[in-house]
Amino acid sequence: MNVCLFDIDGTLLSSGGAGKAAMEAALATEFGVQRPIDQVQMSGRTDRAIARDEFLLHGVADTAENFARFIRAYLSHLPGMLASRRGRVLPGIAGLLDSLSQAESVVGLLTGNVAQGAQVKLSHFGIAGHFRYGAFGDQFISRDEVAHDALRQTRERFGPDFDAARIWVIGDTPLDVMCARAIGARAVAVATGVHTLAQLEAASPDLLLADFSDAGPLLARLA
Repeated sequence: MNVCLFDIDGTLLSSGGAGKAAMEAALATEFGVQRPIDQVQMSGRTDRAIARDEFLLHGVADTAENFARFIRAYLSHLPGMLASRRGRVLPGIAGLLDSLSQAESVVGLLTGNVAQGAQVKLSHFGIAGHFRYGAFGDQFISRDEVAHDALRQTRERFGPDFDAARIWVIGDTPLDVMCARAIGARAVAVATGVHTLAQLEAASPDLLLADFSDAGPLLARLA
């Protein structure tokens, strides 16, 4: 049995900028920050890390209370932002998720999104039901910490000796590859986000794809 853990943004779907817009709205409504968040890197990072950097940049105290306020506001804005933008499930993803189910691979999430935000996004695009469990960015600054939480959950479900090399972390950034390496998992990099094939190749994933229009190379590795 293999476990496939997916990133969300840039890997499973494109939100059309809805997540960024919802964060900007949350900063404005809760903390009076009216500027866009372009100065902070978002790709491949956790929501907790993004919020920390935004707070530091704009003079907001980085406390658990302020993070909770930010996330409540973000979640209140997110559905409307998703509805108003032309997001989409990325090429080949629907077929890949169906194929993984038929191949008896376990499908989960390893994402920087907070858990509720992940559910909102996946539900909006009609693919939430494919994922059995997940590790999220609610508490963790580092993507590697999210990966370690994913490994812990996997071993809780499938036994303490479950081989990490049977976990495939699938994402669109070098940070996805790095966090897979942090737990001894395999890494699949797909160039459907902001990173080029060359940038992803430099991270040395086990498998590199332009997109999942042809999922055969991954399915062959899982056979």
